[in-house]
Amino acid sequence: MSTSSIDQLLSNLPASIWEKIAKIDELKGQWVGGAKLSPQILGRLKQSVLITSTGASTRIEGARLSDEDIEKMMRGISIQHFSDRDKQEVQGYFELLTNVFDSWQELHFSENLVKHFHQELLKYVEKDKLHRGEYKTFELIEQTKAAIQNHSYHPLLIIAHFIVQFLQIHPFEDGNGRLSRILTNFLMLQAGYVYMPYVSHEKLVEDNKPDYYMALRKSQKTLKTAEATIVPWLDFFLEAIYQQSKVAIELLSTENLEKLFSPTQMKVWQYIVQNHEARPLELSTQLSIPRPTINQVVTKLMVLKKVERLGQGRSTYYRLI
Repeated sequence: MSTSSIDQLLSNLPASIWEKIAKIDELKGQWVGGAKLSPQILGRLKQSVLITSTGASTRIEGARLSDEDIEKMMRGISIQHFSDRDKQEVQGYFELLTNVFDSWQELHFSENLVKHFHQELLKYVEKDKLHRGEYKTFELIEQTKAAIQNHSYHPLLIIAHFIVQFLQIHPFEDGNGRLSRILTNFLMLQAGYVYMPYVSHEKLVEDNKPDYYMALRKSQKTLKTAEATIVPWLDFFLEAIYQQSKVAIELLSTENLEKLFSPTQMKVWQYIVQNHEARPLELSTQLSIPRPTINQVVTKLMVLKKVERLGQGRSTYYRLI
């Protein structure tokens, strides 16, 4: 892979791409300037995101554990009705993402780090070996490091380019998709998007899985042609980051929630923030929370003037105020 490929793919981008980047960076500035959430609420948000992100990222690749199942696993409760592989993949992802969220400032992006992440991701399953993509991967990593250090392009463009190329090279026998999402979190944190541990990137990808694969396919099929472009992937990636940024800013309005919300209440609040509105059955199903508990939680949210109830009976739904 020559250095000209990144220049070819990241030069002369349409104005719509730059508009999205500007919106994302405006919200990034708001988070950095306004994030005065207490350590308690940040800790609860991070724990919730670890479970949500682990569930979403492994389900994208075919695992079947719900967020509730993962929460039980992390509390040491045995769940027998899933395959060992599903549980092993979940355990590896959860622990690696925890390490990234806790230690990203001490880690340095390199070929060895990517290999280490892969080993950690799959440490509870049979070790996978590198195949012929190893050399290309090394070249891509060096190219990406140089672009970051030299500020050759906006960091969001460099990260998006790395991810689409990494998934095209497919360097490992297994775990490439999951590893790409771990690396997205890591590189975004290192680029200063420090809200990543508090809003799940993986959940946004899972919720838009058909668009995710379509954007990848549209871009990757051009990469070895004279008309190479990753604009379809950039559109998807930047839109996902923009939505993540908006949710992060919404969370800034929850400064005193650590005194008010339990972890279950926080999960419901986060879901409504991310989706803007939700029906009771949807909340119960998506979050694996009993319906009576949902009713109690949304009542509290209404008392706190965080959500309003619209409709009646089966048509009832809750919307952010």
